Amino acid sequence: MPTLNWIGKDKVVNHHLDVPFRTLEKQYTFASEGQDDGGNMIIHGDNLDALKALLPKYEGRVKCIYIDPPYDTRSEE
Repeated sequence: MPTLNWIGKDKVVNHHLDVPFRTLEKQYTFASEGQDDGGNMIIHGDNLDALKALLPKYEGRVKCIYIDPPYDTRSEE
């Protein structure tokens, strides 16, 4: 099977090991009073930090994660 190799690949592939686990803090809900929010969450933050925060509690239980990509990042250079 063909594979992609590039200089620095090992560092990129193992970068997640350097990022510490985080905890999620519930700040608000979208449910009305007395209603269940259905367990859905919106998480704002760095993608890797958010995924690492979900891992301890939700490993193997998450059906879908939508990651909204950054747009027009050239302005941040």
